[in-house]
This record gives sequence, structure tokens and C-alpha cells, in this order.
Amino acid sequence: MKYLIIFAIALASCTGSGNSNNEEPKHIDRDTINATVGNRPEQKSYCFIRTEGVDQQDTTTVKLIINANKVEGEMNWIPKEKDSRKGVLVGSIAGDEIMAIWRYMQEGMNDSMAVAFKFAPDQLAQKPLKMNTNTGVQETDEHADYTLLYTPVGCDD
Repeated sequence: MKYLIIFAIALASCTGSGNSNNEEPKHIDRDTINATVGNRPEQKSYCFIRTEGVDQQDTTTVKLIINANKVEGEMNWIPKEKDSRKGVLVGSIAGDEIMAIWRYMQEGMNDSMAVAFKFAPDQLAQKPLKMNTNTGVQETDEHADYTLLYTPVGCDD
């Protein structure tokens, strides 16, 4: 008898009362999923090169990864027979203008400077750098136009 009561209690606890609040199960329909996925910002990479000098021996490469209004990437300035600057870009894009900080290493020292670009998928233009006579440091010439032109190249992802 004792086992029969334990069995009856165990059986009753397994049956449960079900969903008695009559709510319909919540689910997300396919249109909502597609709209949400479609609104995700698309991350895109663009690569550019600029050569200069008498024999086009000085090279600057820029790789931009644009995700919504954020920009990340790399910038490498490699002049012939001089110390190069290689580093990363972090900034933002508003319209076609990119404002970024270039953190680079040169001669074993870490440094950074603000850089400004005008972006189009088929061309990149940069404001030139100038020497600040008070600090002796190169900086972006904010009053200049975007005159340094880069040519698009394939990214090596």
C-alpha cells in the first residue's frame, strides 16, 4: 500500500497542469528576423596606395575597414632609405570625411597624429601634413584641401 501511494504521488507530479494562462507561445516571425538582419551595418574593407618621389620610390598604403560610422585600419608610410611609419588608424566617418588618429611606430618610438581623409570607393584623398614650428612635430594641415591622392588596390585579406 505504501508503494502504491508513492507511485500515485509520483504519477500525479509528472502530469502537471499544463499552460493554464491561455497565452499563445511567443515567437518571432520571419519578416522580423529578415528586417533585423537587413539592418545590420555592413563592414567593408578598402585599400589604397600612393607613390611619390623622383622615381615613385616612396610608398604610403592605407587599409580602411568601415563599419557604419566607425573606421579602423592600417596606414604605412615607407619612404626609400628613410625610417618608415607603420601603424593603425582608428576614427569615424561622417558623409565622405574621415577623421582618425594614426598610431604608428617610427625609429623604435611610438607616436600618433590626427589625419583627415576624404573617402570614395574609387579614390582616397588626404589633407597634407605640415611641420608645427613651435613643437617641431608633423601634424595635419587643417586649413589645406585634400590634395594627397591615393589609388584603390585590392586588399590582401
